[in-house]
Amino acid sequence: MDRTSTPRLNTFAGLSLILDRVAEKRDESLWVNEHAVSEHARYLLLDALGQTYLLPGSDALRWLDRGERERLLGELKATFLGFAGDRPHFLLAVDDNEQASTLETTLGARRAGLRDVGLLLASDEAGLFAYAKGLAHWQRETRYCAYCSSPLVLVASGHRAQCTNAACGRMHFPRTDAAVIVIVEHENACLLGRQAGWPKGRYSTLAGFVEPGEALEDAVRREVAEESGVIVGDVHYHSSQPWPLPQSLMVGFTAKAVSREIRLRDRELEEARWFTPEDIVNGLADGSFLPSLPLSVSYRLLEHWLKQRAGLDLDTLVAQAKRSRPS
Repeated sequence: MDRTSTPRLNTFAGLSLILDRVAEKRDESLWVNEHAVSEHARYLLLDALGQTYLLPGSDALRWLDRGERERLLGELKATFLGFAGDRPHFLLAVDDNEQASTLETTLGARRAGLRDVGLLLASDEAGLFAYAKGLAHWQRETRYCAYCSSPLVLVASGHRAQCTNAACGRMHFPRTDAAVIVIVEHENACLLGRQAGWPKGRYSTLAGFVEPGEALEDAVRREVAEESGVIVGDVHYHSSQPWPLPQSLMVGFTAKAVSREIRLRDRELEEARWFTPEDIVNGLADGSFLPSLPLSVSYRLLEHWLKQRAGLDLDTLVAQAKRSRPS
């Protein structure tokens, strides 16, 4: 596979292009508080389910300004996210369900989850939503010390949690679970699988979590062997994607199989099979094949493979298939 071409950014990726997290300032509470009351400050709201608020009749985030924050949420503690341009951005986690519902009415907004609007939002807003959602989930789930069970208190503007037991004092950091996802090829065909609960015809690249003491490339080989029985040789990095649903990082790879022998081993997949570019074109046309949703890096892996192997554009093929089907 040609690894010199640059794939387009995955959904939620590329946040560093617009946001400076200013991590070195998180412990400077006076500095953070000064910017939190700045007239330029913006606040992203998340409810207890990790949903955010959208502008009415729009697929854009409903940010709060300083005045709205003070009027509607008082002293609710904010988490500093960083600077986009000259504007400081903060997260406000509204865990009270009644308060969250009242805000929806007051703001004339609607609530939506990351999976629902990740592709509808502008890329910078989608990335900020993903960042805030992942951080808020960790804050919500990390309330007690894993070593002594004492309560934790958030520090570093919400990016660390410290044990309140003076005899312990352990520091806890946001957790991200690494998972590999891979498109495997063998002689101009790619390996895709499906789970039993998926919509009819849906196939995806294979994926799984990285285990302790395991290199990413070794995780690819193990997961493919466990799920499909296919033995993988060469493995190469493709791209990555933050996936805070709730707290993962998807690390995408391309790989070459030693042979096409399939033997389902761990029963995670209902089926695994090899697809040529022609199989995918025909399957999209007759409705027997559905790729992963474009939200996922799995779609980007298949998109890149089709372009490299057959000069085909997956977006175009999907659009043509939709137009050709009766409404």
